[in-house]
Amino acid sequence: MFKNLILVLNCGSSSIKFAIINPINGNKIIKGLTEYKKKKCIIKWEINNNFIYKKKINIIYSNYKILNLIFLNILFKNKKIFKKISAIGHRIVHGGEFFSNSIIINDKVINSIKESILFATLHNKEHLIGIYKSFKLIPYFFKKNIAVFDTAFHQSIPKKAFLYALPYSLYTKYKIRRYGAHGLSYKYITLKTAEFLNKNIKTLNIIICHLGNGCSISAIKNGKCIDTSMGLTPLEGLIMGTRCGDIDPSIIFYLYNNLGIKIKKIIKILNKESGLLGLSELTNDCRYIEKNYFKNKQLKLAIDIFCYKLSKYIGSYSILMGNHLDAIVFTGGIGENSILIRKLTINSLNILNFKISSILNKNIYNTKFGIITKSNSRIALVIPSNEELIIAKDVYNLINHI
Repeated sequence: MFKNLILVLNCGSSSIKFAIINPINGNKIIKGLTEYKKKKCIIKWEINNNFIYKKKINIIYSNYKILNLIFLNILFKNKKIFKKISAIGHRIVHGGEFFSNSIIINDKVINSIKESILFATLHNKEHLIGIYKSFKLIPYFFKKNIAVFDTAFHQSIPKKAFLYALPYSLYTKYKIRRYGAHGLSYKYITLKTAEFLNKNIKTLNIIICHLGNGCSISAIKNGKCIDTSMGLTPLEGLIMGTRCGDIDPSIIFYLYNNLGIKIKKIIKILNKESGLLGLSELTNDCRYIEKNYFKNKQLKLAIDIFCYKLSKYIGSYSILMGNHLDAIVFTGGIGENSILIRKLTINSLNILNFKISSILNKNIYNTKFGIITKSNSRIALVIPSNEELIIAKDVYNLINHI
């Protein structure tokens, strides 16, 4: 068996996912996750879609720090697994301006991740738990813990795209700027699209729509990101599952000054109670909303606004492409699975010569990969993302060039 397997660890804001991957052929030897449901933590992992471990633990409080530690203790004590692993890749959502590439984790890197906590409060704290635990439980991996950053892919964005029209000193002193997110997904989709279209990545111009509970969109010109919708934090941009996306900043002042809503509550409203959930007043589950699109006016409105905002971003990003736009690519849970959202969005892009194929769009639900537009149309694709593989390849390439 290939000995240089990579453990990919993603300690997120609401779950932990891990995978042990062969970085050469992309095979996932083992994968697993934690789920928190009704005061129970369900820990499970599988080989080739067959569960080999499953455990339920009663949790009194829904404290994800506790859940993370429980999961990591179980994972790291499995010595049979770690004999085959050569390094650990930690997914880090926010690296600020510090990192444009993956890097071996040391005290300086940890301090930089800490400095970026303000920009990704729900994520970076949990990433650090995974890092500290891996140092403690498997100290012989000390120099083989690699940080792989979601923000790194967006470091190619020019100043005219990442700066806000605020006093310039807020950028120079406090690094307030657009950083973006989902960079690992974008990197993978860019590579796969170039491969699928048989194009040199250095001439590839595409717009990628990463649509899940968190949604963003990026303009990729000549293989590099030149603009993206998420900003200083993952709150800006598209409508999301529970996040509002773009709003008039004065709404915050109105909620505080006129309605007397406290800042902590406002933060919760914008991050946890808005988006599809807020508009539908029922759920952020896109599958349920889509299923009832023609039955419930409120659910229909939520989807229509979601697609309206998405199509506006696609239209604005298309003018950044210069001489040509090779494709629009849909990815993420919604992007890969929502026939309706792809249809509504593409139907609004006739001026850009995009024409949906109802048959291809429907059939792609099973394959999750391929073209969904007519032969006389510009190309729109569905490509499933694989962030874990990108992390594994980055880690493997780094440790083999030390």
